[in-house]
Amino acid sequence: MKIIKVQDLHYGYPGAEVEAVRGLSFCLERGEIFGFLGPSGAGKSTLKKILIGVLKGYRGTVEVLGTMMDKASPDLYESIGVAFEVPNLYQKFTAMENLELFRSLYSDKTADPKALLAMVGLKNDADTRVSAFSKGMRMRLNFCRAFLNYPELVFLDEPSSGLDPANIRKIKEVMQVRKEAGTTIFLATHNMQLAEDICDRIAFIVDGNIALIDSPRNLKVNEGQKVVRLEYKDNGMLKKEDFPMTGIGENSAFLKLLKEKNVETMHTLEATMEDIFIKVTGRSLT
Repeated sequence: MKIIKVQDLHYGYPGAEVEAVRGLSFCLERGEIFGFLGPSGAGKSTLKKILIGVLKGYRGTVEVLGTMMDKASPDLYESIGVAFEVPNLYQKFTAMENLELFRSLYSDKTADPKALLAMVGLKNDADTRVSAFSKGMRMRLNFCRAFLNYPELVFLDEPSSGLDPANIRKIKEVMQVRKEAGTTIFLATHNMQLAEDICDRIAFIVDGNIALIDSPRNLKVNEGQKVVRLEYKDNGMLKKEDFPMTGIGENSAFLKLLKEKNVETMHTLEATMEDIFIKVTGRSLT
């Protein structure tokens, strides 16, 4: 079963001259981390609201966890987790009180809030009021909330916003563990590095439609230069030279540099995800 199936989806806000979503079609597999990347106004938030049942009145077909969203019942939300870009938390409650409240809304088994807090580095802040939390702490608590109900499908919106590299690593580890357990994750983000590191596939969305879908590796390999760059010291000066990858094992100049110079770095010139996005869409993420 496809976890999400979208076919020829259109949606326009009342009074708007141009549709926010224009003919989107895609599928998500079980246990896949799928990244949606696009600039503000590209249609990411509209798509997510349709997928979780907030927006109605669309054209096309939208199926989530085997249920047509225009016929979905509240029971569907027992299997879905959502973390919005702006955390929706009770400021006067502690972290633990927030999670206990939200877990009480589910009828099925829920995760241990203490274990969730520990996974994102908030174990020692369980009894601290959210009003005293930094932005990054609130984002991590919001992230925990999305996984309370052992969801089959999780929607994450900019989960790395306000986080330092150490805490981004923590949430990536949680996402990877959940993926291995079969959870499907829909990730909307501007963070190219996060998407590249964690996603099985990435969709570039701009002006309400998908410009390209592929794995990060395929995108980098297909769009990058087939070149190896060496940086080396020569008489105290840092120099660099590029060599075509084709036949590099028999390239005499390349082999001579390896033997005779103090090579400091050697790497292929893959395109960055941002380079690829700009090339494909003609737009930047900002």
